[in-house]
Amino acid sequence: MARKCDICGKGTIAGNNVSHAHNKTRRVWKPNLVKMQALLDGKKKTIKICTRCLRSGKVQKAV
Repeated sequence: MARKCDICGKGTIAGNNVSHAHNKTRRVWKPNLVKMQALLDGKKKTIKICTRCLRSGKVQKAV
């Protein structure tokens, strides 16, 4: 199961933690995903959507 938004494609990215002594260790940033039921092409479908897409109204919730 990929950690990726089904609407905008936002996914996991990697980088470094940097300490005050400039030591670097690897870390990841994961998107804030929510499973929800949405109306896509007039049908109810369960999708994973990031909260930014949900908040901006890019998808209509299924009742």
